[in-house]
Amino acid sequence: MTILISLFLIGWIGAAALGTQAYFRGEQSKPIHERNWRSESFEKLSESVTSTEIDYTERAPGYLVGQQ
Repeated sequence: MTILISLFLIGWIGAAALGTQAYFRGEQSKPIHERNWRSESFEKLSESVTSTEIDYTERAPGYLVGQQ
């Protein structure tokens, strides 16, 4: 029983880690609103979670996307 509980716990932690990375990588590439363009807190958090820097040349501002 202990083995099953530990396997469940390890699986849960692994899924949470992968889900968190997927969320932040998706947020790093989505269009962003002008007020959040250079959000220091999001940038620090996402870089610490994903270990990748945000490439602002690939990230489109959300306030220009609908106007083109």
